[in-house]
Amino acid sequence: QVQLVESGGGLVQYGGSLRLSCIASGSISSINVMGWYRQAPGKERELVARITSVGGTTYADSVKGRSTISRDNAKNTLYLQMNSLKPEDTAVYYCFAQIGTYLQYWGQGTQVTVSS
Repeated sequence: QVQLVESGGGLVQYGGSLRLSCIASGSISSINVMGWYRQAPGKERELVARITSVGGTTYADSVKGRSTISRDNAKNTLYLQMNSLKPEDTAVYYCFAQIGTYLQYWGQGTQVTVSS
């Protein structure tokens, strides 16, 4: 079992920045991939960024160049630094942790709202 708790969401103006955090607890040593999804109203959940246990990263085209995913293993924390935020970045952001190929755990989500 893995528990994930996100924080750092909020209301920010167009062009602003936010850093999301996700603290993991439980069977942390079994996690091989962590990342962030987001879901905007009326839209499907989409992958924002992911990072493997060896540091390999993947980003959605929509955030590439504006966002950085990182993990601090000593603090059991995953981060998502988002810059140059746009109204279309408005969504609930969910942290996930993957064990093996298919087993995923999810946080409760944190709301990000970008005002124009």
